[in-house]
Amino acid sequence: MGVLLNLETSSTNCSVCVAKDGEILAMRELNSANYSHAEKLHIFIEEVLQEASLKMEDLEAVAVSKGPGSYTGLRIGVSAAKGLCYALGIPLISISTLKSMASQVKIKNNELLVSVLDARRMEVYSSIFDSELNEIRETKAEVIDENSFQEYINEKHVHFLGSGAEKIKELFPLETISYHCEVVPSAKEMAAISSDKYYIADFEDVAYFEPYYLKDFVMQTKKAKA
Repeated sequence: MGVLLNLETSSTNCSVCVAKDGEILAMRELNSANYSHAEKLHIFIEEVLQEASLKMEDLEAVAVSKGPGSYTGLRIGVSAAKGLCYALGIPLISISTLKSMASQVKIKNNELLVSVLDARRMEVYSSIFDSELNEIRETKAEVIDENSFQEYINEKHVHFLGSGAEKIKELFPLETISYHCEVVPSAKEMAAISSDKYYIADFEDVAYFEPYYLKDFVMQTKKAKA
Protein backbone atom coordinates (compact mmCIF):
# COMPACT_ATOMS: atom_id res chain seq x y z
CA MET A 1 0.00 0.00 0.00
CA GLY A 2 1.38 3.40 -1.01
CA VAL A 3 -0.21 6.30 0.87
CA LEU A 4 1.33 9.48 -0.52
CA LEU A 5 0.89 13.17 0.19
CA ASN A 6 1.20 15.39 -2.91
CA LEU A 7 2.07 19.09 -2.65
CA GLU A 8 1.86 21.58 -5.53
CA THR A 9 2.93 25.19 -4.83
CA SER A 10 4.82 26.23 -7.97
CA SER A 11 2.18 28.68 -9.21
CA THR A 12 -0.76 30.69 -7.85
CA ASN A 13 -2.52 27.38 -7.12
CA CYS A 14 -1.93 26.00 -3.63
CA SER A 15 -2.91 22.36 -4.09
CA VAL A 16 -2.71 19.30 -1.80
CA CYS A 17 -3.98 15.75 -2.11
CA VAL A 18 -3.48 12.46 -0.33
CA ALA A 19 -3.65 9.35 -2.49
CA LYS A 20 -3.43 5.58 -2.07
CA ASP A 21 -1.84 3.68 -4.94
CA GLY A 22 -2.47 6.67 -7.21
CA GLU A 23 -6.15 7.02 -6.30
CA ILE A 24 -7.02 10.34 -4.65
CA LEU A 25 -8.63 10.03 -1.22
CA ALA A 26 -8.97 13.73 -0.43
CA MET A 27 -7.94 17.01 -2.03
CA ARG A 28 -7.84 20.73 -1.31
CA GLU A 29 -6.70 23.60 -3.52
CA LEU A 30 -7.06 27.34 -3.85
CA ASN A 31 -5.95 29.25 -6.93
CA SER A 32 -5.40 32.81 -5.76
CA ALA A 33 -3.41 35.60 -7.37
CA ASN A 34 -2.37 36.59 -3.85
CA TYR A 35 -0.36 33.36 -3.43
CA SER A 36 -2.02 31.77 -0.39
CA HIS A 37 0.61 29.06 0.10
CA ALA A 38 2.09 30.28 3.38
CA GLU A 39 -1.37 30.58 4.96
CA LYS A 40 -3.09 27.56 3.42
CA LEU A 41 -0.58 24.77 2.76
CA HIS A 42 -0.37 23.27 6.25
CA ILE A 43 -4.10 23.76 6.81
CA PHE A 44 -4.81 21.86 3.60
CA ILE A 45 -2.45 19.06 4.67
CA GLU A 46 -4.31 18.66 7.95
CA GLU A 47 -7.69 18.77 6.22
CA VAL A 48 -6.95 16.11 3.58
CA LEU A 49 -5.53 13.74 6.19
CA GLN A 50 -8.57 14.25 8.40
CA GLU A 51 -10.99 13.71 5.50
CA ALA A 52 -9.17 10.51 4.53
CA SER A 53 -9.18 9.33 8.17
CA LEU A 54 -5.39 9.21 8.17
CA LYS A 55 -2.64 10.37 10.51
CA MET A 56 0.78 11.74 9.60
CA GLU A 57 2.27 8.40 10.61
CA ASP A 58 0.22 6.67 7.90
CA LEU A 59 2.08 8.49 5.13
CA GLU A 60 4.66 6.44 3.23
CA ALA A 61 6.14 9.26 1.14
CA VAL A 62 5.67 12.91 0.28
CA ALA A 63 5.73 14.13 -3.32
CA VAL A 64 6.36 17.76 -4.19
CA SER A 65 6.23 19.71 -7.43
CA LYS A 66 9.87 20.60 -8.09
CA GLY A 67 9.41 23.41 -10.60
CA PRO A 68 10.08 25.46 -12.52
CA GLY A 69 7.77 28.14 -11.21
CA SER A 70 7.40 30.73 -8.49
CA TYR A 71 10.57 30.99 -6.41
CA THR A 72 8.71 31.66 -3.17
CA GLY A 73 6.02 29.09 -3.89
CA LEU A 74 8.57 26.38 -4.62
CA ARG A 75 10.50 27.19 -1.44
CA ILE A 76 7.36 26.88 0.67
CA GLY A 77 6.31 23.56 -0.85
CA VAL A 78 9.75 21.95 -0.81
CA SER A 79 10.47 23.12 2.74
CA ALA A 80 7.19 21.60 3.94
CA ALA A 81 7.82 18.34 2.09
CA LYS A 82 11.38 17.98 3.37
CA GLY A 83 10.30 18.78 6.93
CA LEU A 84 7.62 16.08 6.86
CA CYS A 85 9.94 13.50 5.28
CA TYR A 86 12.67 14.19 7.82
CA ALA A 87 10.31 14.10 10.81
CA LEU A 88 8.51 10.95 9.67
CA GLY A 89 11.53 9.17 8.22
CA ILE A 90 9.86 8.65 4.83
CA PRO A 91 11.03 9.18 1.22
CA LEU A 92 10.78 12.40 -0.78
CA ILE A 93 9.55 12.28 -4.38
CA SER A 94 9.89 15.17 -6.84
CA ILE A 95 7.55 15.74 -9.79
CA SER A 96 8.21 17.93 -12.82
CA THR A 97 5.69 20.79 -12.74
CA LEU A 98 5.52 21.00 -16.52
CA LYS A 99 5.07 17.25 -16.98
CA SER A 100 2.21 17.04 -14.48
CA MET A 101 0.59 19.98 -16.29
CA ALA A 102 0.93 18.19 -19.62
CA SER A 103 -0.90 15.16 -18.23
CA GLN A 104 -4.07 17.25 -17.94
CA VAL A 105 -4.59 17.34 -21.73
CA LYS A 106 -5.03 14.22 -23.86
CA ILE A 107 -3.81 14.46 -27.45
CA LYS A 108 -3.47 12.31 -30.59
CA ASN A 109 -0.29 10.46 -31.48
CA ASN A 110 0.71 13.00 -34.14
CA GLU A 111 0.28 16.03 -31.85
CA LEU A 112 2.47 17.77 -29.30
CA LEU A 113 1.97 19.29 -25.85
CA VAL A 114 3.84 22.43 -24.82
CA SER A 115 3.54 23.30 -21.13
CA VAL A 116 4.24 26.99 -20.57
CA LEU A 117 4.31 28.87 -17.29
CA ASP A 118 4.29 32.66 -17.30
CA ALA A 119 7.48 34.31 -16.11
CA ARG A 120 8.35 38.01 -16.39
CA ARG A 121 7.46 40.17 -19.39
CA MET A 122 7.57 37.98 -22.53
CA GLU A 123 9.45 35.18 -20.81
CA VAL A 124 8.06 31.70 -20.12
CA TYR A 125 9.20 28.39 -18.67
CA SER A 126 8.41 25.70 -21.22
CA SER A 127 8.84 22.05 -22.05
CA ILE A 128 7.55 19.92 -24.95
CA PHE A 129 6.00 16.45 -24.71
CA ASP A 130 4.59 13.85 -27.08
CA SER A 131 1.29 12.02 -26.54
CA GLU A 132 3.00 9.53 -24.18
CA LEU A 133 4.37 12.40 -22.04
CA ASN A 134 7.92 11.78 -23.18
CA GLU A 135 9.90 15.02 -23.03
CA ILE A 136 11.16 15.71 -26.54
CA ARG A 137 12.84 19.02 -25.72
CA GLU A 138 14.47 20.04 -22.48
CA THR A 139 12.86 22.57 -20.16
CA LYS A 140 13.86 26.15 -20.91
CA ALA A 141 13.40 29.67 -19.65
CA GLU A 142 12.98 31.65 -22.84
CA VAL A 143 11.79 34.96 -24.20
CA ILE A 144 9.15 34.24 -26.83
CA ASP A 145 8.84 36.02 -30.17
CA GLU A 146 7.48 35.30 -33.64
CA ASN A 147 10.20 32.69 -34.21
CA SER A 148 9.52 30.65 -31.08
CA PHE A 149 8.44 26.99 -31.46
CA GLN A 150 8.37 27.32 -35.26
CA GLU A 151 9.97 23.92 -35.92
CA TYR A 152 7.12 22.27 -34.00
CA ILE A 153 4.24 24.48 -35.19
CA ASN A 154 5.19 23.92 -38.85
CA GLU A 155 5.21 20.13 -38.52
CA LYS A 156 2.42 19.13 -36.11
CA HIS A 157 -0.72 20.26 -34.35
CA VAL A 158 0.53 21.83 -31.11
CA HIS A 159 -1.33 22.28 -27.84
CA PHE A 160 -0.06 25.12 -25.65
CA LEU A 161 -1.23 24.87 -22.05
CA GLY A 162 -0.73 26.90 -18.90
CA SER A 163 -0.49 30.51 -17.81
CA GLY A 164 2.10 31.32 -20.49
CA ALA A 165 -0.22 30.24 -23.30
CA GLU A 166 -1.89 33.67 -23.34
CA LYS A 167 1.37 35.30 -24.41
CA ILE A 168 1.87 32.78 -27.19
CA LYS A 169 -1.73 33.10 -28.39
CA GLU A 170 -1.11 36.78 -29.12
CA LEU A 171 1.80 35.84 -31.41
CA PHE A 172 0.23 32.80 -33.11
CA PRO A 173 -3.58 33.06 -33.47
CA LEU A 174 -3.60 30.05 -35.79
CA GLU A 175 -6.31 27.43 -36.26
CA THR A 176 -3.67 24.70 -36.30
CA ILE A 177 -2.78 25.52 -32.67
CA SER A 178 -4.89 24.70 -29.62
CA TYR A 179 -4.69 26.78 -26.45
CA HIS A 180 -5.52 25.58 -22.95
CA CYS A 181 -4.88 28.72 -20.94
CA GLU A 182 -7.00 27.50 -18.02
CA VAL A 183 -4.55 24.72 -17.09
CA VAL A 184 -2.73 25.27 -13.79
CA PRO A 185 -0.35 22.95 -11.93
CA SER A 186 -2.37 20.77 -9.53
CA ALA A 187 -1.73 17.98 -7.03
CA LYS A 188 -4.51 16.04 -8.77
CA GLU A 189 -2.24 15.11 -11.67
CA MET A 190 0.68 14.39 -9.34
CA ALA A 191 -1.05 11.41 -7.70
CA ALA A 192 -0.53 8.87 -10.49
CA ILE A 193 2.99 10.09 -11.30
CA SER A 194 4.15 10.01 -7.69
CA SER A 195 2.67 6.52 -7.20
CA ASP A 196 4.66 5.21 -10.17
CA LYS A 197 7.83 6.78 -8.79
CA TYR A 198 7.17 5.35 -5.33
CA TYR A 199 6.97 1.78 -6.57
CA ILE A 200 10.28 2.03 -8.43
CA ALA A 201 11.91 3.81 -5.45
CA ASP A 202 12.70 6.95 -7.46
CA PHE A 203 13.44 9.11 -4.43
CA GLU A 204 15.34 12.33 -3.71
CA ASP A 205 17.95 12.97 -1.05
CA VAL A 206 15.95 14.76 1.65
CA ALA A 207 18.97 16.67 2.93
CA TYR A 208 20.25 17.99 -0.41
CA PHE A 209 17.22 18.26 -2.68
CA GLU A 210 16.51 21.75 -4.03
CA PRO A 211 13.69 23.02 -6.28
CA TYR A 212 14.32 23.34 -10.00
CA TYR A 213 14.43 27.13 -10.28
CA LEU A 214 15.78 27.02 -13.85
CA LYS A 215 17.34 30.44 -13.47
CA ASP A 216 18.66 32.73 -10.77
CA PHE A 217 16.11 34.40 -8.54
CA VAL A 218 15.83 38.15 -9.06
CA MET A 219 14.43 40.14 -6.14
CA GLN A 220 11.94 42.77 -7.21
CA THR A 221 12.50 45.98 -5.23
CA LYS A 222 10.52 49.18 -5.18
CA LYS A 223 12.22 52.23 -6.65
CA ALA A 224 13.16 54.88 -4.13
CA LYS A 225 11.16 58.03 -4.28
CA ALA A 226 13.02 61.06 -5.60
